[in-house]
Order: sequence, then C-alpha cells, then structure tokens
Amino acid sequence: MIPMSLEEIAAVTGGVVSGDASIVVDAPASVDSRTIEAGGLFAAIAGERVDGHAFAETAIASGAAAVLGSRETGVPTVVVPDVTRALTDLARHVLAQLEDVVVVAMTGSSGKTSVKDLLAHVLAPDGVTVATAGNFNNELGVPLTVLRADELTRYLVVEMGARRIGDITALCSIAPPGVGMVLNVGHAHVGEFGSVERIAVAKGEMAESVGADGVVVLNADDPLVAAMAARTEASVTTFGRAGDVALGEVTIDADGFPHFTLTHDGRTVEASVPLIGAYQALNAVAVAAAALALGVDLATTAARLATARSASPMRMDRRVRADGLVVINDAYNANPESMEAALRAVAAVGQGRAVAVLGAMLELGDDSESEHARIGQVAAELGFRRVVVVGEGAAGIAHGAGAVAERVDDVDVAVRTLSASLSGDEVVLVKASRGERLERVAHALLQP
Repeated sequence: MIPMSLEEIAAVTGGVVSGDASIVVDAPASVDSRTIEAGGLFAAIAGERVDGHAFAETAIASGAAAVLGSRETGVPTVVVPDVTRALTDLARHVLAQLEDVVVVAMTGSSGKTSVKDLLAHVLAPDGVTVATAGNFNNELGVPLTVLRADELTRYLVVEMGARRIGDITALCSIAPPGVGMVLNVGHAHVGEFGSVERIAVAKGEMAESVGADGVVVLNADDPLVAAMAARTEASVTTFGRAGDVALGEVTIDADGFPHFTLTHDGRTVEASVPLIGAYQALNAVAVAAAALALGVDLATTAARLATARSASPMRMDRRVRADGLVVINDAYNANPESMEAALRAVAAVGQGRAVAVLGAMLELGDDSESEHARIGQVAAELGFRRVVVVGEGAAGIAHGAGAVAERVDDVDVAVRTLSASLSGDEVVLVKASRGERLERVAHALLQP
C-alpha cells in the first residue's frame, strides 16, 4: 500500500480518526490480526460469528499501524460507517494514484485461481506483480488485493467471483481491468443464479467493464463465453482449441503433467506445465493469450510456464507419505466441471491404483442430484479402485459409482476406514466443496 496518514485515510473513507491522525500506514490491509504486516492496516469486520474489533489491540501488538473499524477500539482507529465500503473507497483511491499499474482481471466458473497463479508467475519477471491471495475474490478480497499494490507494482492480477448479477460490474469498478478474461461458464453457483444462462450474463459483465483501449480474452471453446465478444467495445482475443491462441494435442507424462503446443499467428511452440491434470493445458493457453496482450511473446510464456509451481493451497496439492501413498488434496472447492477434471487427472496418474474421497458439491440447485450421480459414474468409468463418498449431501455420487462406492457418514469415519485399508501404493484424490472441509482427510492420511 502507498503510505497514507490516518488523516488522509479518513478523508478518503469519510471516517473520523480516533487517536493520532499523523500515524502513517505503509503496508497492506488485513482482516486477520494473525497475518497483519508491520505498518499495516487492520480492518475490523464485525461478522455474524466473530467481531474483528475484539482483536484490535492484538493487531496493534502484532505490528499494525492502526485499525479501520466501525467504532472506537482503544487504539489508533479510523472510524467509518461501513468497513467493507471504506476498504473499497480506499482501494479505488490507491489504484488511482498508481497510474502505471496494469490490472488484469479474470472470472469464470472454474479455473480462476489456477489461471491467476500461472499468469502472475509468467508476468513476474517483467515487473513487480501483485495477485489475489488464494481465491480471495469477492467484495472484501478484491479491495484487499488492490491495497497490496504500491509504487513499485507493475501488474495487478485480480480474480473476481460472482454470486449474483452485478457482482462483476461492482468488482471491476474497484479495479478497472485493462485486460479482462472470461474462462468458462459452468454450474458453479447455479443454485443461486437459477440457470447457466444467467451465470453467463453475470460473467459477461467482465467484457462490458473493459474500456475501448483494453483487451478482452475469451474462451473460444465455450459458446456462452465466445458470444460475449458482442458485449464489449474493447479488442477481443480468444483462446482454446480453435482460438487466436490455439491449444494443440495434449499428452500427459508419468507425473500427470501436460505437454502440448501453443500456436499464435502462424507460430507454434512446445510447452508444458509441471502441474497435475490435462486441464492445466487449457489454463496455460488462456494465460498465453493474456500474456500476449501484455507484450509477452509466446516462446517466453512457454519457457516460464515450464517452471510454474502450485501457488495456492489445496489445489491439486500432491504429497507423498513415507510408505509411498500419494495424496492429492484438491479440497478447496468443487463444482461438476472441476470435479470431473480432477478425477480424469488422477485416473491418468493412478493407472488402476486411484482412490477418490469425495464430498458434496454445494449450490447446484435442482441439478444437484443428477450432477452428483454423473460424477460417480465418471469415477467408475475412469477405473477408480474405490470411491469413498463422505456425507449425506454426496450420496448421489455413490449411486452413480455403483459397486466401487463406499458411503461413510463423516470425515472421522472416512479417515478410520481408509487408514485401516490403504496399502500404500494408491493415489488418493480428496475433493469436495469448501464447506465440507474435506482437507481434514488429506491431512490425516499424510500422518505417519
């Protein structure tokens, strides 16, 4: 964050300073007192379960310069009517001061975090790059990401999610994209939107939010995304099997890493990504399209992709236990598209030794039962040795998987069942929606 006094922060946010107004904040904002940086701003959010104001003194003791809160805290505080709104106002102000920063924003039903991490990796050698931490991609996460930028920042890579029509427009008003990407339209949050078509309306707000001098990057393989070209005055570039940046044949090596070609404007380069799953090749071609829009040539992008590493937790995170058991923790989130992609990736690595531990996919609305059953059927068809289905909400997976399915009530039973029956030669995928907290299975299995 650019250095600002509490007096300046109050002026931007419409707040009042309680304490020394000359105190300067010169490090990022955080809503977690445990992760505050020295000189940072602790944003005290009053939630349903936890009130951040109770941790104000702890944050100051941990190095925070001051607090942004909705009431006085007994320590230096900018008191505002609404902390989230104040963070938004502050983020807009800070970004307006950073005229040389290029904002790259992306949305999609799946793959946002992986593409964001890969693109940040590709851009980093050309200048200081700030990217969304994890998938902190909502009305709170986007301003917090912006507030990590400072005078040295060249690229701001921002992931944006949506749960209703209008969300992407609002987030783009905080961080107006020079390059806006739409990766795909799938079933994530269909229960909230009501239909895939309404999801497309929401995701297409990204195309509408890029100015005429910007670039919109669209998935040519997804008809709902390709149609968004009509919703923008910006230049449009596409990616996919038949895009402006085209993905060639994909092969998978023994580690599950994809190897492929990228073609643009008549030039083809060999590329690979050292991350598990064929779908990482499609993520890579999306990254290549955005990188080209930012002046990074195809060969350079391919070379940088070859050195990528997993940057976000619980995203196809591969760990090996001492006895050889491979556990792939992909439990951060799940929807039908990402679940199928993960199953296919692990089946290719497991070669008949694959075990899936699957929990519910949430927010699927009327499609929930059929989509869970379909995922179970996919797992069975891919040759998974076992499909351990955790919880009542995932029961449809067991119905679809048939004879290879084993239903258990909860995480504890899953851990006991697996611990007693795994031989050590298996490759185990652990995946569910975030609310299921299935990563607990992965952590338990990795214990000696």
